[in-house]
This record gives sequence, structure tokens and C-alpha cells, in this order.
Amino acid sequence: MARPKKDQSVDLTEPQDLSAGLIDRLNCPAGKQQAFLRDSRTPGLRVRVTAAGAKSFVFEAKMNRQTIRRTIGDVRTWSIEQARTESRRIAVMLDVGHDPRKVAQDLQKAISDERTMAVAHAVVVAVAWSEYLEARQPRWGERHYREHMLLSSAGGIPSSRARTGLTAPGILYPLMVMPLRDLTATVIEEWATRETLTRPAAARLAWRCLKAFLGWCSEQPRYASIVTNSNPAGAKRVRESLGKPGVKQDTLLKEQLPAWFQAVRNTANPVISAYIQILLLTGARAGELLGLRWSDVNVKWCGLTIRDKVEGTRVIPLTPYVAQLMESLPRRNEFVFSSALSAGGAVVIPRNPHNDACRVAGIEHLTIHGLRRSFKSLTEWLDIPAGIVAQIMGHKPSATAEKHYTIRPLDLLRVHHQKIETWILEQAGVEFDQPLGGVRLVA
Repeated sequence: MARPKKDQSVDLTEPQDLSAGLIDRLNCPAGKQQAFLRDSRTPGLRVRVTAAGAKSFVFEAKMNRQTIRRTIGDVRTWSIEQARTESRRIAVMLDVGHDPRKVAQDLQKAISDERTMAVAHAVVVAVAWSEYLEARQPRWGERHYREHMLLSSAGGIPSSRARTGLTAPGILYPLMVMPLRDLTATVIEEWATRETLTRPAAARLAWRCLKAFLGWCSEQPRYASIVTNSNPAGAKRVRESLGKPGVKQDTLLKEQLPAWFQAVRNTANPVISAYIQILLLTGARAGELLGLRWSDVNVKWCGLTIRDKVEGTRVIPLTPYVAQLMESLPRRNEFVFSSALSAGGAVVIPRNPHNDACRVAGIEHLTIHGLRRSFKSLTEWLDIPAGIVAQIMGHKPSATAEKHYTIRPLDLLRVHHQKIETWILEQAGVEFDQPLGGVRLVA
């Protein structure tokens, strides 16, 4: 598509994907005092342009059947992404029934007349939570931030994956509508007891996030008088109500490999089929492999650069069969495991396709993370040093010698990793043509 001319008018009748060039071309139509350009990516975000040419980001939404509008800031001082983040924060307030204009007025008034404590006691959890996410977002990854947003989401968004057609409220949403001062250990205990009955693992994860949030509140001058150092989420009775996590032992047995590989290789989607097989053959975490880009595939030195949650990144060998699987994948975008339908460009964790394959293979209760556990367990059949397996999987070194004295180059890892791959494929009865001279992957 040709780039629009600088003097080309902007269509204000439809939402647009905001860009600097689009905003620069925005003009107020003749005869009007102001006009608005809607953002297609963030509901409620608009760019307002006046007859005098002034442009600013504003948030607009309905509350109690009335339109409310709040100015975010001048387009010259706010970036588009900053404006989108602020719009989402304001949307959270609306979800719990609070007028963001009144909240902002109350906070400003408290600062000016030294009534900060009184206002803080009236703040609902959702307001403090949105401030917490905004403050911590620069230190978090995109996925971690998105998971926190889902924990507090009001739900009700159309989704083809939800049974009812609409997304369910986040597990922390019932707490978001409460005043922060009422978030006591007793309230959290009741919430934990209720959620543990149906989703204990999710409840424990949400509790850890809630505990970190309340710890942050105790360090903020605005909320320190409400949330003291005795974090209500850290009370003993709250921990006991959540119970202890069970030890997961789902793993593939050696004799199950033929049936599992046959079922997974017959998966209709070749990208998902390759992804699941490579999970087992590398022992990588599910999210690490989803983020793999073509630029992370080093054909010359036969290595894969994986973004590691422990060390930041780690480099593991690109073994022949894994390279063959990647060579067969379509190159739609920058992601190795790409998707033409996903908003992020990469496939999401394919739990349902993997469950279907396990059902065909007659294997019960094998999770996606169980494939990582299977990689470690299957190496016990081979004479592979434990440190080698840990380094390939990205486990943190557990001994002084491993941390400070053992340096393993990629070639040494490759010797053992190819041995692991060859053995697993032999047990599974998988045959493939290994290229002479190493890996062949067309860039």
C-alpha cells in the first residue's frame, strides 16, 4: 500500500491504528470547533484536534448512560503507547464503577490540602492495582504484565474459546471492587478458601501476585497507613487455606514414545506438531519456545538462542531433527512458530491439541510442562552428566563448581544433546534423513 500524502485528509468515521504520521495529518474539519480520531487498538482512546490545531490524547467512554471524557495529555509530550497504557488504567476504574474524573480530583485535592490519608482510605483496590501495574510494567515482560491484567479483568469480552462465548472474570476481580482498607487477612482467607475449591493452582498463583502487590502498597506513602509491614496476604491462616501444591509427576515413559510421536506427528497443524515435538527434544519451557524468532536460529554454529527466565538468554544446540522440523515451517513473520490468526503473531500454548494427541495415543494426564519433565527423565536412560542436562534445560546451577568453574561450549553440549535426540527418536521409531556435514536450514 502506498504511503499517504502529507496533505491527505484522515477518515474520522472509522477507528484507525494510531501512528505518528496519522496524527500529524489530522486536521479539524471546517466549521467545527473540535474533532476526534478513534484508536482501533485501545477502546476509548481518541486524539482530539481543535480548530486552532491543538492535538491531545483523550479517553472517552460511557458511564451510567452518560459520556465521560478525560484529557490524557498533549500528543507532543505523550507517546502513543503511553496514552494507550493510561487509557487501559482509566478503563479499569470504570469497570469497577468509579468515575476517573472524580478519582483524579479527589487525589489532587488530597495532595493540595494535606488530606492524603483520608483519600487513600477511600481508594478501591482496582485503583491501587492499576497504579501498581503501571509502576512495575517497565520491569516486567509483556506476558507477565498481561497475566496480571487478566487476574483483575472484569471479563465479559467475546471469545470463541470460552464456553459461554464471553471471557470469565479474573480470579482477583472480586477483590478489586473493595476499598483497599477492607482487604484484611480475614477477607483474603475467605477468598482463598472459596477459590481453592475449584482452582487451587490458579488461586496460589494469584495469591502470590496479591501478596507482592500489597507489599508494594506498604512502601508507597499514599497507602502506607492502610497496608503496613504486616502484609495481610502473608498471614499464616491465609497460607494454610490455600493448601500445599502437590508434586506433579506427569512424564512420558520410554515405551510410550512410539504412540506419542505418531499421534503428535499426525496433528493437523504442522506448526503445532513441530512445536510439541521440539518441546520434548529440547526440554525448554513452553513460553520460551513460543518466543523463538528466526533471528535466534544460528545456522552457521547450529545453535538456538532462547530467552531464559533465569539467566536472560541461553544458547542450546540446534540438533538435526529439530532443524528439519523448523525447515518445514512457514515463514509468515519473525516467529518460528507463527500463526496467521493469533494477534501476537505466534501460536498460543496448544494444550488442547496436545491433549487430543495424548488421547489418541492412550496416554493420560500428560501436560505441556510434563514434556519438559519427560526430557529430564528420559536422559536418565543415558550416561549424560546432570550438569549438561540442566544447562540445556535452563536450570539454575546448584553447586559452586557449576556456577563458577564449569564452562561448557556449545560443541560439548551438542555432543550430548544429539545423543539424547538420537536415542529418543530410536525409541519412538522415528526415521529421518540427517544431512551430511551437520544441520541444513535454509535462511
